[in-house]
Amino acid sequence: MSRKKSSDRNRVPMRRCIGCMESKPKQDLIRIAFYEGELSVDPGGKAKGRGVYLCRNRECAALAKKKNALQRNFKQNFSGETIDRIFEELLNAEQ
Repeated sequence: MSRKKSSDRNRVPMRRCIGCMESKPKQDLIRIAFYEGELSVDPGGKAKGRGVYLCRNRECAALAKKKNALQRNFKQNFSGETIDRIFEELLNAEQ
């Protein structure tokens, strides 16, 4: 039986934003999940599949969209409608 160190209990999970590329606490970011060919915004952070994280502000969303960050990170070509839908959901979830 192994014991966890006290430092493990105090550690805050960090993730990197695909827009600004800064590492931030996981709870400050919103997750976008890709599972079985479907792309979805995952505000709870518990959906199945591969996920990427994005800051909850318009600037990072616009930067990620401009850099084609979703296509690059998931190594997929998504339709323009899919990308527009995801970024629209992100802007609504930010509020």
